[in-house]
Amino acid sequence: MESFSSKDMAMKAQKKILSQMASKSVVQMFIDDTSSEILDELYRVSKQYTGNKTESQKVIKDLIKIAVKIGVLFRHNRFTPEELSLAQNFKKKLHQGAMTAISFYEVDFTFECSVISEILTDCRDILLRLVEKHLTPKSQMRITHVFNHYSEHELLTELYKHNGPYKPHLTNICNGLNKLLEEGKL
Repeated sequence: MESFSSKDMAMKAQKKILSQMASKSVVQMFIDDTSSEILDELYRVSKQYTGNKTESQKVIKDLIKIAVKIGVLFRHNRFTPEELSLAQNFKKKLHQGAMTAISFYEVDFTFECSVISEILTDCRDILLRLVEKHLTPKSQMRITHVFNHYSEHELLTELYKHNGPYKPHLTNICNGLNKLLEEGKL
């Protein structure tokens, strides 16, 4: 006998619809202003680094789609206790990454590329384990795409270059991260 659940169907439709609508106006419905500003700065960093507007938009769109889909899964209580433990590990690792990024920004000449890159790689791996039973391989590739892009050593080195061209973007990103940490959102 075929199993059918209207609740499952509704969740799938919601994930699909929301992933199709990953535009700035929709993001503002789901993501606060500070997070939106950080995403804008990440886009600018990517665009300036790659010189490719389309690729930069794709990275941010992938990030938004993943965030929305994971939010839908949480709202529908789809994660097992073990997966919720992974989610807590992800949150701790993301918090550690934010604190590390800010520290490297605030204290000149302390930046170590491998430290941030490793934290982002760990975040990617934890997130992939969290969603492996819930999201399609295409969505999992989006996670890999986003984290691989921002953990790239050359990009991070350019971003943290003392008085480099990315300094204003890094300042805005770190100010936003500080605000999210102070508000207990990260």
